[in-house]
Amino acid sequence: MTRTLISEEIIAPGTGKAIELLKGQVLRIEQVEGGQCVDFNAFNLHDYKEFMHCGRTRTVHGFNPSAGTFLWSAPPRENAMMYFLADTVGRNDVLFPRCSAFLYESAYGFHDHTNCHDIQAEAQREYGLTPDDVHDSFNFFMFTEVEVGGTVKIDRQSSKPGDHVELLALMDVLAVPNVCGADVMRTSNFSLKPIRVSVFQASAEDLAQVPALPRLASQRTPAQFRNPTIKATRELTRDPAYRPEFTNAPIREETLEVALSGEEAAMLDRLARRELYGDDDGAALRDVLFSWWETRFLTAANGAPSMETDAAG
Repeated sequence: MTRTLISEEIIAPGTGKAIELLKGQVLRIEQVEGGQCVDFNAFNLHDYKEFMHCGRTRTVHGFNPSAGTFLWSAPPRENAMMYFLADTVGRNDVLFPRCSAFLYESAYGFHDHTNCHDIQAEAQREYGLTPDDVHDSFNFFMFTEVEVGGTVKIDRQSSKPGDHVELLALMDVLAVPNVCGADVMRTSNFSLKPIRVSVFQASAEDLAQVPALPRLASQRTPAQFRNPTIKATRELTRDPAYRPEFTNAPIREETLEVALSGEEAAMLDRLARRELYGDDDGAALRDVLFSWWETRFLTAANGAPSMETDAAG
């Protein structure tokens, strides 16, 4: 695999760097000493209001996305911004929020401490962004788990020198990695270490790895917004000309009669969640139908819900 190196630098502990990553370029984030968490933000380079969204990314790919997944932007854009090309460790997190000055002051009594929010905000300030523009972080190399009962935990990580992740830009982005400031937590094994970031021009082999994605009408652009103007003032005031235009409102209900054979009625009785719906056969049948629908059709093929049927459909 042949790539052209465009740039390379070391990011020191307590700092981050905003990097213009153009479509078709690869960002490698690499361990220098090992054991270092890296927080990451990404924005559409030409419209900062489109940014990487951990919520959509974890919904599609789970709590620990790795190679072969996408980094998605927030609704209503919901575009694949980057493709996760490579991951030599396989432990990343999109569940925990970034650490902040408030965390260290409230939990440890530290009034001035390295923290991911302030590091991220300072790195992004180079491009005119404010602390309010920092979004939830994709936490590379961070070892997290969801335990039985729903509790979550962070554990020590096992990354070694040379371990890395690689991200392919699917649009022009401002990519902002920072060295996580949590030196008093297990996040980076109770210390702060530098990381290396490199930018490459993607090879043909890199580009060929990206699965095809559908283009859907619901992936909207600002030109489709009823209000495409970004507010220039912070105070909120009512627009006297506003008239609500909600989708499909007012909601209309229609009764659809479904005739069941004796065998089908017996099957419904076996499958119905009577603890939820009691004797309401209509509600029970809706549950059975849409539970089947989820299993049958709502697959995360190519990172997005698929409406396709197979040959047995």
